[in-house]
Amino acid sequence: MASLYETDFYAWTQQQSALLRRNVLEKLDLPHLVEELEDLGRRERQELRNRLSVLLGHLLKWQYQPEQRGNSWRATIREQRTQVQLVLTDNPSLKPYLAEALAIAYQLGQDLAVQETGLDYDTFPAECPYTLTQILGETFLPSP
Repeated sequence: MASLYETDFYAWTQQQSALLRRNVLEKLDLPHLVEELEDLGRRERQELRNRLSVLLGHLLKWQYQPEQRGNSWRATIREQRTQVQLVLTDNPSLKPYLAEALAIAYQLGQDLAVQETGLDYDTFPAECPYTLTQILGETFLPSP
């Protein structure tokens, strides 16, 4: 017979929350709770990488297609910087992960830039040309 976890995830979360509030630990679905908690942590890391990748893609577009610059790109850069800062504020323990996230996010940012500009991959540096201070700084915009 399928468990509530498999048939109605939302109901399962409510049940587990109620059990925790009432301190009824023996009825908790511990294997699934552990799995879900680990998954929550992975999602926060993924959110950080995703925000960085969009930010890096737009910084590359800004640098390598100066004739296409506009308020939309500037707004996206600003928004993604804010979102990255919010993720880091909510999850300060992710700060040590930034360097690793940056390497992955840069590749994804290159993909975005290639897709949206039509430029070849070899147009862009193989490794991220920006420092974390520049990437997250409020005013930094790369020059062509």
